[in-house]
Amino acid sequence: MSAAEANTHGYTPGLRITDRALIRRLRRLPLPGKIHVSVGDEVRAEQLVGSTQLPGNVVNVNVAHELSITPGDVGNFLLVAEGDRVELRQVIAESKSFWGLFHSIARAPIGGTIETISSVTGQVLVRGEPIQVQIDAYLDGTVVEVRGDEAVVVETRGALAQGILGVGGEAHGKLRMLCDAPHQTCGADLIAGDCADCILVGAGRVTLDALHAAREAGAAAVVTGAIDGSDLDTFIGRSLGVAITGQEDLGLSLVLTEGFGDTPMRGRTFELFAERDGRRASVNGATQIRAGVIRPEVVVPEPGATWEAPDETQTRGLAPGSPVRLIRPPLFGELAEIVELPEELTLIPTEAEVRVARVRLESTGEVVTVPRANMEIIEE
Repeated sequence: MSAAEANTHGYTPGLRITDRALIRRLRRLPLPGKIHVSVGDEVRAEQLVGSTQLPGNVVNVNVAHELSITPGDVGNFLLVAEGDRVELRQVIAESKSFWGLFHSIARAPIGGTIETISSVTGQVLVRGEPIQVQIDAYLDGTVVEVRGDEAVVVETRGALAQGILGVGGEAHGKLRMLCDAPHQTCGADLIAGDCADCILVGAGRVTLDALHAAREAGAAAVVTGAIDGSDLDTFIGRSLGVAITGQEDLGLSLVLTEGFGDTPMRGRTFELFAERDGRRASVNGATQIRAGVIRPEVVVPEPGATWEAPDETQTRGLAPGSPVRLIRPPLFGELAEIVELPEELTLIPTEAEVRVARVRLESTGEVVTVPRANMEIIEE
């Protein structure tokens, strides 16, 4: 890659919207465990592919304090030993004095196993029950790699639409179109009562009432163009900030393809979903917008597809005619087409010298100059 090409790729993250992609997803356990599939297995998104157990939490019981005895005497009053299993609130130590007139006990604060007894501190550590962790395939596809007892790689061919921002984790279900045109507002009146486990696809701005209605109806996810920033904060219960998303427990996942306000869904994206209405899909709202960009996504597998597709890691650089989206104010969310890519550094209002691009705005036809770092290429 030439220096010019390196600069182009380095300043322009890609946003993929394509009906033919080769998609691979790594499914990794947090600790070694058991892998339940083999290379070549056909899997469904909800199918278990790996499981393990995380050590339970440790809780300290200060037995010496509870019984008002010295740490060295704790062993004389214990009713359990290291390795013993105990139930919640089970008596683990007991003392009696003055012919039983004074009676003190110490109880297990959780169910689990006695891990450590210390005659130095007079404390007993109780390890809670192991935490079961299971991972599913996430995609309808084929297992193409098994990495020991920790991970598998699932591959599928199909449509891929990445979004600007998402919240909530992974979900899967059937696509259901709610809107008839890319600019249509997605209101609560469009949410039917029979959309449980569906991935609801809107178009323009989604209302807060619509999100509440989708959650109450049991929808797996909502995918739409935009939302009011205040509505998003209300829905997730806090200001979003710039942290990594995807861990929110919201009852459903949300993927925004365009951003905020009354921005309509891009026509090509809307058509991609409309053509696949009723098909199974997988959604992940996880987003990271700083270094190491993570995009929220919607994947619609094409069962039985054998056509060749470029690997999703292969990206192309900027060139005149490339479609881009502007990702910084004052033109945030605007779609444009590159007209010119000047090689020389240009002084911008912040007094920094940066590489810029001349782009034609889709909304007005005006040609403006923007830093290359303020836009992302739309890869189709």
